[in-house]
Amino acid sequence: MTFDTIKQQLDTYRQAAVDMRDILLANAVMIGEIPAPTFYEDQRVRFIEDRFSECGLQNCSTDEVGNGLGILEGTEGQKNILLVAHADTVFNEKVDHTISMVSDRLIGPGVGDNSLGLALLASLPLLLERLNIRLKSNLIFMAAARGLGRGNLEGLRFFLHNHQSPIAQALCVEGVKLGRLSYSSIGMLRAEINVRVPELYDWTRFGASGAVITLNDIINSINRIPLPKRPKTSIVLGSIEGGNSFNNIATHSLLRFEVRSESAEVVHRLLEEIRDRITEVELHSSAEISLDIVARREPGGIDFRHPLVRHARDLLKALHIEPRVAPSTSELAELIRHRIPAVTLGLTTGKKHTQVMEEIDIEPIFTGVAQFLGLLMAMDEGCCDEH
Repeated sequence: MTFDTIKQQLDTYRQAAVDMRDILLANAVMIGEIPAPTFYEDQRVRFIEDRFSECGLQNCSTDEVGNGLGILEGTEGQKNILLVAHADTVFNEKVDHTISMVSDRLIGPGVGDNSLGLALLASLPLLLERLNIRLKSNLIFMAAARGLGRGNLEGLRFFLHNHQSPIAQALCVEGVKLGRLSYSSIGMLRAEINVRVPELYDWTRFGASGAVITLNDIINSINRIPLPKRPKTSIVLGSIEGGNSFNNIATHSLLRFEVRSESAEVVHRLLEEIRDRITEVELHSSAEISLDIVARREPGGIDFRHPLVRHARDLLKALHIEPRVAPSTSELAELIRHRIPAVTLGLTTGKKHTQVMEEIDIEPIFTGVAQFLGLLMAMDEGCCDEH
């Protein structure tokens, strides 16, 4: 099958996804209602593994770090294509995980990040069967554990380090956003700054400022760091915690942040600059301040002109979708580190991303499934191989 023939089949793929609407949405709801904070994804992964088994996948299992795996054997089996979606979410089990369907939307924690991506993997074998598609390549389905935050992509890293057969190419799937096309990884450092007031803090000498004010001094100092325009660089202050009540001076505060840059050297330089500024604040405040590095990523990726990227763009264009090209620090980064050609795609539109009441739109999902399946077919036919 040629790539032009695949593009001609996109409407057929979309209609097949529409016909499977109830199954796809039911999987998204059931997956989303199982809490899966990082390091505690086992119940959700077990559910997905059961879905893999019901769909007839082979070697369905959970590995030592909690990844859910299944294999759909190809007619030739000369090439392995990895399909991966992260199984964990940023929400703990105390959050109400009820997923609601309101007319044209699904609403609930993690529904777009990444219940919908997992639902596609759980539904894809049945979709291929209904379309009477038998791929030449082996498809390895993976619900990746320990991907977010302190998980630091441990699930995918373990799999790639221990899997015996070579992975030719990979597709990462996220619920949002439709049009997303990531084929590179940006340099990144993710860290936490903890400020603690010691038990023997001299309030007379240092004033009743507490840990929140000290953390604010650190933030102000970080914001004064000059950032280069080239290479593109940013410092993202992600979240702040501190204190317990209105009338008690805070004895602890926490800042989570990321340094992002197209240059690994710039990331390293900014880390040392931040360390120096923390030390300066620490000496002036007498608070105990620590910096804990949670995750790192190296910049890299495949070329914009790589056949995998080019065909992904062509499929989006054929579906009248504007590509949203942006680097990734998720599973794609680890695949890049292993020199595996890969891209990340999104399935639908939505809003309130990573919030408890996250919303995703139902109708665009079917177009998202069509582009995913179209690119998978192109990969299987060898259209995306680099010669």
